[in-house]
Amino acid sequence: MKTHWSGAVTLSWCLLWISLQPDLFPQASAVNLRRFIGCAVREFTFLARKPGCGGLHITTDACWGRCETWEKPILEPPYIESHQRVCTYNETRLVTVKLPSCQAGVDPAYTYPVALRCDCAVCQTSTTECITSV
Repeated sequence: MKTHWSGAVTLSWCLLWISLQPDLFPQASAVNLRRFIGCAVREFTFLARKPGCGGLHITTDACWGRCETWEKPILEPPYIESHQRVCTYNETRLVTVKLPSCQAGVDPAYTYPVALRCDCAVCQTSTTECITSV
C-alpha cells in the first residue's frame, strides 16, 4: 500500500530528473540569445530627450535580433552578389508622452514607435538607421 510520502518522493524524483535535462525545456539565457538568428520583439529602455526639456526613461518594445546575410563573388560588375537583411519594424504603433520640465514655448510631446511585429528585411532608411556604403 502506497503512502502519501512515497507519492511525494516519486514526484520529487521526477521533478529532479526533468530539471537535470538541459535540452528538454529550452531556457532563456545569454548564451541562447547569442545564438539566436532571427528577428523578435523585445523590451527596450531608453532615455527620451529633446532640447529644452528634461529626460524621461521609457520602456517600450523594439525589434531585436540578427538576420542571415551572405555575399558571393560573381563574374559581372559589381562582382559581388549580396543578400543583406536587417532586423527591422514590420508593424508599429506610435505613442506620445509628455517630457518633464520643458521650458516655456517648448512642446513637451515626444512620440516614439512601439514594435508590434518585426521581420528580417531590406533596410529602409525611412524607418531604420542603415549603413548604405562602406
